[in-house]
Amino acid sequence: MKTQLYTLLLIISQFVNAQSKLPFQLEKDWELTGFKNPESVVLDTKNNVLYVSNINGAPTEKDGNGYISKVRLDGKILVEKWITGLNAPKGLVIFKRKLYTTDIDEIVEIKIKSGKVEKFKAKDATFLNDITVDKKGNVYASNTFGFSGIYKLPKKGNRTVELWLKDKNLNMPNGLYVSKNKLFVANWGKNMNPKTYETTTNGNLLSVDLKSKNIKPITKPIGNLDGLSETLHGFLLTDWLAGELLYYSKKLNTTTKVINLKKGSADTFFDKKTKSLFIPLMLDNKLLKYHFKK
Repeated sequence: MKTQLYTLLLIISQFVNAQSKLPFQLEKDWELTGFKNPESVVLDTKNNVLYVSNINGAPTEKDGNGYISKVRLDGKILVEKWITGLNAPKGLVIFKRKLYTTDIDEIVEIKIKSGKVEKFKAKDATFLNDITVDKKGNVYASNTFGFSGIYKLPKKGNRTVELWLKDKNLNMPNGLYVSKNKLFVANWGKNMNPKTYETTTNGNLLSVDLKSKNIKPITKPIGNLDGLSETLHGFLLTDWLAGELLYYSKKLNTTTKVINLKKGSADTFFDKKTKSLFIPLMLDNKLLKYHFKK
């Protein structure tokens, strides 16, 4: 009995210690319904609005049902279907008044002021997912299922989408984020069951050098990862299958669960200026907004 009690106290102590490693707490501000399989969200700081991608159906079906919504920062839908005629838009990123999204096998460029759409075909792509941009304006998109790869749409010159990196060690890359000279990747894992999307080995966070393309693991396997956002001192990640928000601390080199969410927690956006976090719940058709508090 004493041994069991000691073990229980040890587990509780480890849990408390893990929680204490968080340099912040989350407080929910609002949750908004009215979406159709929302996958990603991005903040337009110039216009003070959010853009939300809506798959609106199967994530691989070219049905023309996909669209992008405009949302006010107080949690109200401004324009439900701002950009329409897409198939299954997922990741979102903004660079110099242009909004980019992935759409199965295309990278879509949208001029924010006019709403004009231009599409760039990604040859042989099977499941373009998240998207990010470097400081020069080059756009990167992950190919998660079918094969593990990352595509690139150059900012200048011949604007043709190229397969920038194809490597099984990317382990079904999902969330992307460029910071300085590295592309950070949150991946799904290894050996996926196509019926359940479960993997025999969970995904992890890794980095890819933008010049050498060398791949370096950062964390051990931690989940079937989707969203990836950088904070001031680490990264926030969502586990799509488990429905969890995780935090990786650069200083401590540890990963800690922040909160329980829902299965389908997708591509996050963190605003460093206001310390606000936005999370789409793809299966619950919701968008959540939190803020950091100490």
